[in-house]
Amino acid sequence: MDMRVKTWNWRVAMAVAVLASAGLAARGAGAKEMAPLEIMLPIPAFMGTPVDIPIDEHVEKPSDKPRPPFMAPKGVANVALNKKVTSSDKSPVSGALDLVTDGDKESTDSSFVELHRRTQWVQIDLDAPHEIYAILIWHAHHTPQIYYDVVVQISDDPDFTQNVKTVYNNDYDNSSGLGIGTDKEYFENYEGRLIDAKGAKGRYVRMYSRGSTFSALNRYTEVEVFALPAK
Repeated sequence: MDMRVKTWNWRVAMAVAVLASAGLAARGAGAKEMAPLEIMLPIPAFMGTPVDIPIDEHVEKPSDKPRPPFMAPKGVANVALNKKVTSSDKSPVSGALDLVTDGDKESTDSSFVELHRRTQWVQIDLDAPHEIYAILIWHAHHTPQIYYDVVVQISDDPDFTQNVKTVYNNDYDNSSGLGIGTDKEYFENYEGRLIDAKGAKGRYVRMYSRGSTFSALNRYTEVEVFALPAK
């Protein structure tokens, strides 16, 4: 083989190796160190699953095992604590909207806000854009029940008219008009519902619901948003 061809092949191989090494280094530098998410859970308010609630293909089968640890970047924190909450319901049936982010997730009569019938939402303003990794929702865990049309969205627009990211949707028949969801309905319990937001960026988090198997009203006990400040 011609010496010039050998030299050219060697240079190409070296260049490829250098680029590959640089790419790996860049990916390594940008990777976040992960750790199990620390979640403070409320006291369990009930045990077991009621026999009169049917479980079909749209409902996640209940488990008596603790939820597996959720891995998130080190440094994430609940950035929703004591943040401003607004709602589609301007006059809740009971309670106040600030109960959604006050840190109290216990199943007591003073811990929740209850909204009227049909599809309603609560929205949290995080004050600034964040990289959101987990959202935990406690609707009601005083008795086993399934909440309908649970849809969770993230946006930088407070009116949610553009660049809306849907991170959870179990409205399988589109009865709330937000699109057909593929996520499962689930039984409420003291662990809350943990939603993997996969680092979606946004300032506002909005949660929809449309009553439950227990009541046509919409109860919210607490919402936590685990995130890092957006770069």
